[in-house]
Amino acid sequence: MIEYIKGTIAELTPARMVLECYGIGYEINISLTTFSAFQGKDECKVFIYEVIREDAHLLFGFAEPVERELFLLLTSVSGVGPNTARMILSSLQPAELIRVIATRDDRSLTAVKGIGTKTAERIVVDLKNKVKQVEGLVAADTSVVQRMTTASSEVAEEAVAALVMLGFQKAASQKVVTAILKEDPAMAVEKVVKEGLKRL
Repeated sequence: MIEYIKGTIAELTPARMVLECYGIGYEINISLTTFSAFQGKDECKVFIYEVIREDAHLLFGFAEPVERELFLLLTSVSGVGPNTARMILSSLQPAELIRVIATRDDRSLTAVKGIGTKTAERIVVDLKNKVKQVEGLVAADTSVVQRMTTASSEVAEEAVAALVMLGFQKAASQKVVTAILKEDPAMAVEKVVKEGLKRL
């Protein structure tokens, strides 16, 4: 198993990254939280979880061990696959997710696209005691300060691409992203995607 990969960021979008290490480019699926942590950086260390199937060998990457631990906990719940777990981690910061589960806040989970009431209840019941074990891994400051100088059109393009990679139709994603940026043209790309996840 791969514990982590340290290398040069060759490509970075809100849903995936390509990390080059000794001449090999690793395609890694990431959440918005990890995207925000690495944005603007040339090099990084990514904590890895491998998903090996008959038809695919996928890498999921995380900026911090706590996010990977939460990903593993989420995927241990019946009905929650890797992409659903990534969707949850794109909508909620690690500290926020821990609070949501610990306080049995089903409503915040059902606000995530694709999470129904039964799945939210299962997550809360199965993980309520387990999340306390990873709580200490959460950094004191979980906020990420964004300095976005990207033009609105580039933000829109990245946001649409991210939503499509997360499984949404391109036409619907473009419509939602256009509406969001019309309301707030200066909105950062990860916030556009988060808002898009709520509206799609």
